Amino acid sequence: MSSYPPGRRDFLMTMTALGIVGLPVVRRDATSRFVRAFDPAAGATTATAYDPGAKFEITVSEVEFRRNSAGRMLMARVYQPSGAGPFPTVLDLHGGAWNGKDRHAEEPMDRALAASGVLVVAIDMTLAPEAPYPACVQDANYGVRWLKWKAASWKGDPSKIGVYGSSSGGHVAELLAMRPYDPRYNAIPLPEAPNVDASVAYVAMRSPISDPYARFQNAQRLKRDAMVKNHTIFFNPWDAIHESNPQEMLERHEKVTLVPFLIMQGALDDNVLPSIQEKFVKTYQAAGGDCQFHVFEDSEHEWVAKPGPQTDRAREMVKAFIARQLKTRKPPLR
Repeated sequence: MSSYPPGRRDFLMTMTALGIVGLPVVRRDATSRFVRAFDPAAGATTATAYDPGAKFEITVSEVEFRRNSAGRMLMARVYQPSGAGPFPTVLDLHGGAWNGKDRHAEEPMDRALAASGVLVVAIDMTLAPEAPYPACVQDANYGVRWLKWKAASWKGDPSKIGVYGSSSGGHVAELLAMRPYDPRYNAIPLPEAPNVDASVAYVAMRSPISDPYARFQNAQRLKRDAMVKNHTIFFNPWDAIHESNPQEMLERHEKVTLVPFLIMQGALDDNVLPSIQEKFVKTYQAAGGDCQFHVFEDSEHEWVAKPGPQTDRAREMVKAFIARQLKTRKPPLR
């Protein structure tokens, strides 16, 4: 039996585990709001703190992410604050109804977060015409592991990766967070860091598709043929719309990881109905998860794409959420 007290023993075990994969170990100073990152290889400790009101100059660069099964090179767009860091790190997953858009989709939000002192990396994901579910979830799972491996090179902190997801990217983010160890989602190897997992610390979302089947039914009622088709292309075979449905996963009492969620929803959204979103929030909370839900009046599905007070409010809300999560512990399994 170890002679160390439980707290010290757990800390040493954590240091050993993270040291093996080459990631920094995080020490939290109980007397301050600082997070201290200790790099076992460097033998040095540096202090960093996230202030949502801070202002940083940023640089934006493009790097290759991975080549998907369709032969397309998926790219990553890196928004890096100036300064020594290490900065909190967020992976951005774009929307586009699983069938469109790319890493540029949430550029205004990404820039706003980076300018407050967050390393933001937005990735392309496989689109449904290239490959149906779970291809894009596999991209996102690989993206988390890849970012944990790469973050330090952009002065990011890999110890507590967060995710920002919008619309269908929110659906992917929920699956990623709730099933971080699913072997189907972990299918793409990362030889450079084979022991790094895809767990995330928190997820902030705008208009996530938390119940894709209910959204499909809504599209049918509204006779939106293009929206209906987006579902049938992505969920192939069709039963996948139930298997990969976050709402139904909770209702089935599936064993999932409950990370803190922030869901921002437009009150006028007829794409993802507020009532469907509210049902998911209540189900997630009933399962024991922390899910903050905010409705934005006079706002439709993609309100954050337009300048205005509600867009400003959304940006500040995400920053404040990130700041709170950097002070919290890892969530339990359900």
